[in-house]
Amino acid sequence: MLRNSGGVGVGGQPWVLRRVRLTWLSFMLFFILVFFPLIAHYYLTTIDEAGGPDKRIFGPRPGGELCEAKHVQDLCRIRESVSEELLQLEAKRQELNGEIARLNLRIEACKRSIDSAKQDLLQLKNVISQTEHSYKELMAQNQPKLSLPVRLLPDKEDPGLPPPKSSRSCRLRSCFDYARCPLTSGFPVYVYDTGSYSWGDYLDPLVKQAFAASVKSNIYVTDNPSIACLYLVLVGELQESPSPQPSPAELEKQLKALPYWRSDGHNHVLVHLSRKSMTQNFLYNVSAGRAAVAQSTFLEQQYREGFDLVVSPLVHALSEPNFLEVPPQVPVKRKYLFTFQGERVESLRSSLQEAPPQSFEEEMEGDPPADYDDRIIGTLKAVQDSHLDQVLVEFTCKNPRSSLPTEWALCGEREDRLEVLKVSTFALVIAAGDGQLVASAGCGMRLFEALEVGAIPVVLGDHSRLPYHQFIRWSEAAIIVPKPRVTELHFLLRSLSDNDMLAMRRQGRFLWETYFSTSENVLNTILASIRTSIQVPAAPINEEPAHEIPHKAGKLAGTDANLADNGDLDLGPVETEPPYASPRYLRNFTYTASDIYRAWNRAPGPFHLFPHTPLDPVLPSEAKFLGSGTGFRPIGGGTGGSGKEFQAALGGNVPREQFTVVMLTYEREEVLMNSLERLNGLPYLNKVVVVWNSPKPPSDDLLWPDIGLPIVVVRTEKNSLNNRFLPWDAVETEAILSIDDDAHLRHDEIMFGFRVWREARDRIVGFPGRYHAWDVNHQSWLYNSNYSCELSMVLTGAAFFHKVRSSTSLTYFPHMFAIRDMVDEYINCEDIAMNFLVSHITRKPPIKVTSRWTFRCPGCPQALSHDDSHFHERHKCINFFVKVYGYMPLLYTQFRVDSVLFKTRLPHDKTKCFKFI
Repeated sequence: MLRNSGGVGVGGQPWVLRRVRLTWLSFMLFFILVFFPLIAHYYLTTIDEAGGPDKRIFGPRPGGELCEAKHVQDLCRIRESVSEELLQLEAKRQELNGEIARLNLRIEACKRSIDSAKQDLLQLKNVISQTEHSYKELMAQNQPKLSLPVRLLPDKEDPGLPPPKSSRSCRLRSCFDYARCPLTSGFPVYVYDTGSYSWGDYLDPLVKQAFAASVKSNIYVTDNPSIACLYLVLVGELQESPSPQPSPAELEKQLKALPYWRSDGHNHVLVHLSRKSMTQNFLYNVSAGRAAVAQSTFLEQQYREGFDLVVSPLVHALSEPNFLEVPPQVPVKRKYLFTFQGERVESLRSSLQEAPPQSFEEEMEGDPPADYDDRIIGTLKAVQDSHLDQVLVEFTCKNPRSSLPTEWALCGEREDRLEVLKVSTFALVIAAGDGQLVASAGCGMRLFEALEVGAIPVVLGDHSRLPYHQFIRWSEAAIIVPKPRVTELHFLLRSLSDNDMLAMRRQGRFLWETYFSTSENVLNTILASIRTSIQVPAAPINEEPAHEIPHKAGKLAGTDANLADNGDLDLGPVETEPPYASPRYLRNFTYTASDIYRAWNRAPGPFHLFPHTPLDPVLPSEAKFLGSGTGFRPIGGGTGGSGKEFQAALGGNVPREQFTVVMLTYEREEVLMNSLERLNGLPYLNKVVVVWNSPKPPSDDLLWPDIGLPIVVVRTEKNSLNNRFLPWDAVETEAILSIDDDAHLRHDEIMFGFRVWREARDRIVGFPGRYHAWDVNHQSWLYNSNYSCELSMVLTGAAFFHKVRSSTSLTYFPHMFAIRDMVDEYINCEDIAMNFLVSHITRKPPIKVTSRWTFRCPGCPQALSHDDSHFHERHKCINFFVKVYGYMPLLYTQFRVDSVLFKTRLPHDKTKCFKFI
């Protein structure tokens, strides 16, 4: 108890003290919190008022002086900048609103101007249409468009011609009725059936069959005699028969009984085809009237120069020559320098002559014509005995063939003679000793056999009339030497260079193939000779009809990406020119009337000898530029100019021209469509001819691109690479760009190639180059596609050539049928065949443009050229073609055409021309 009471009494005093202290602390804290801020405020206010307005620290400050503080200066600047920008934006907004109002007014004005311009455009179109119509009328009046002339035919009534003084003096001007052969008649020829006259029963059956077969395939033969210009009568050769043959008087009587003989036989040709060296000249005693005679044997008093025709013998009557058995034209020099095998047939006068022969000098000084056969024998034997060169001369035969008097008889069989000629550089053809015999079947046979195997003929006797001598320049294929120069013959033959001999051998091979080799060629040559003499143009070559496959053109081709590569290089006119076909029928008559020798003695072009293409080209190596009717302009007379003028126009000698793309394809529709689209916008393109080589037609749902030009899809009879070179009638331009469906060429490259081709129209101008090489180890030719500084071929998968090459390629020469079969067998080598042909005709190499060696599009399906057997087949093709031609016609060249300023960016006012290197 005491503890508790004492504790309370004693312990109460500290508790009171603690309470007092707590109260005191609370009062002090209240005082500080309340009065201290008031005192401080009062004190500070008093200081600001005592220091003046400039020394105030906490009071409000006028004029935004608060912004002078460092911690708010940046915010102030931002506020001022934003204010200024807002003011500027507001000003711009008001300005734009005003501009919008002004533009709205201009839009309304433009709408009104457009309506007015549309009206003006319609008026201008009407004016242009009227102007074009007036221009066409003026052109029709002053320069009519040339086209195929209207065919004029002779009248049925034949008034006849005044009789000539003598039938021996007949010439075309006096014995030929030109009225029956107008220039535009087409040269219709009527051939008498050999069964219609009794004389035909005595004819050789082989000759009749060969003649009938040739007549069926000839384009000039007509069944209507009333419109015929010429009438052919086959009168020989007569068959060997023990029964007596009709007399010449009987033949003359039968000729006059022919239904269209018209009393004197004008415009008739009596054809006598010889198969043997001994052919009787029974027409010598027959009065032919005004009928011309075409045969191999003529006497001088019988032959009417410029009217009668010396023809070649008919060796291959029904059989075609095997061109693979023809010996090659190289090496130039063969085993024998020259050969001759023959036995002289004495004439009746020589056999009865008892006086000794005159000496060589006495014969030269004597008045009568000298017979040099004895001197020829002595001279040739002396050359053989000298052993300076290896020669073969034989003047006696074990089995001589029958021949005419004073003529040298052939020895042995034809096969034996050919074997000797195959190893002979030159073959002697000695004319008959009697100068009155100006042409004979025996000499014609020797000439034929020499040309066939590549032995250069050497004709001793300048009085001889060789076949078709009026038209063929025989000096380019044979050596014609007068008999008195026989002592200099050896020197003359040794002096010829290898190049000259090869050229003569090649020309002789051309003459043999073109005019002599088959019965069809013989008949064609006879008709061509007469037609050329009367200046009637040849009929156009039958072009290949293009059977078009219908297709849908619904997809608009876009702008080709390769156009962007051209930069500022203008490739052609700004406005796309409508399709323009090359002019036709410009030079038919000038080809006929001029340069006869040139046409007959050169490889075929559009010449007047045989049918020609309707497109008469102007090829530098095959025709002369004439100032009339050829489009020829003097150098510098084009409209190309320089700079933009050059790029926008072709200029040159043919300032207006287009080309046709011929594209071969086979079941690659996507690749084909892409290639066609790439042709969109290509300048100077006339049309695209797609040769559809597949037997299956295109897909029904296939949409062809619309490139703004015709796309002609041609159906072919069979899958053949030769179809690329057929003369399609859809091609209306001289220039053809042959291109594969997977070839990728830029427009500027195509245009550059086109310009280069226009400077060399007779050659192949293209992009991918190849060359041939000789394999020493295997002694054969190889095809090479490696990069090289030399080339001899340009592949026709991307190349320009003339349409006339399509007319002559693989169809004209007889040996080309073997090449066509080779191409079809391998489905390869058609481009090599074309290079062989053009080089053979022109004797010029192709021209490569640009440095590109390949042209395949990236990502395209694999082509035939990627096959492992591709190159092996091309090796075989080259060697086969060489065997067919008899020599290697390809020529090497290191020439390539590039543009020095190719795609160079120059100012538009500077000259930008293509230059060749």
